[in-house]
Amino acid sequence: MRVLRAFLAAALLGLAPVAAPAQGTAAQPPLLQGGLLTIDPDRLFTQSLFGKRVLADAQSQTEALAAENRQIEAQLTAEEKDLTAKRPKMSPQDFRVEADAFDAKVQDIRKQQDAKERALQDIVTKGREAFFNAARPELGRLMLSRGAVAILDRRSLFLSVAVIDITDAAISAIDNAIGDGAQLDAGQSNGSGSSDTTTQGGSTQSAPVQPSPALNPAPDPATVPATSDPAPATGN
Repeated sequence: MRVLRAFLAAALLGLAPVAAPAQGTAAQPPLLQGGLLTIDPDRLFTQSLFGKRVLADAQSQTEALAAENRQIEAQLTAEEKDLTAKRPKMSPQDFRVEADAFDAKVQDIRKQQDAKERALQDIVTKGREAFFNAARPELGRLMLSRGAVAILDRRSLFLSVAVIDITDAAISAIDNAIGDGAQLDAGQSNGSGSSDTTTQGGSTQSAPVQPSPALNPAPDPATVPATSDPAPATGN
């Protein structure tokens, strides 16, 4: 009865029953001739050596920018207090000139710090692009080794079986192939194309295709470090 129930369960999922591996032998990844595989792109990036390096670098620079913002805020607060203390001894016209100059200085600093924060966010975005460009050949090899024809973003699927998810295997393969990616120039990775891997006569061939947005999604906001805004007060 157990064998029958297992067979029926497999049939309901549209799968053929798979024989259990003999004792003493390692289970091999199933071959899915003409089938599909899935990955979790966010986990693929954040748990790879490459992704960990990019995120750690962004976090380090984010903390440095936050410290700089706090220092600027303290400096501007002191300048505002000084201007307020001098106000009783100044004519309204002179005070307005200095107050307007202070406001302009504050706005200029805010623009500079906002630009630095956007640059930090670009570190993660460009790092992801470089990672997926470098990882695509390894993903292609994994796809061929499993006998599949495509890899999908598992988050876009309503229902699937765990056996077709290769995220863990992909992380291991990519780590072995490119390590933390420090040797790659992320600045030159423009995501302007990739290779569609096919086989012909037992050999591997590549044809240029546009990279799939599903394998290079926008970064999860949770993975992008946030900085604190200096938010200085202005003298009015």
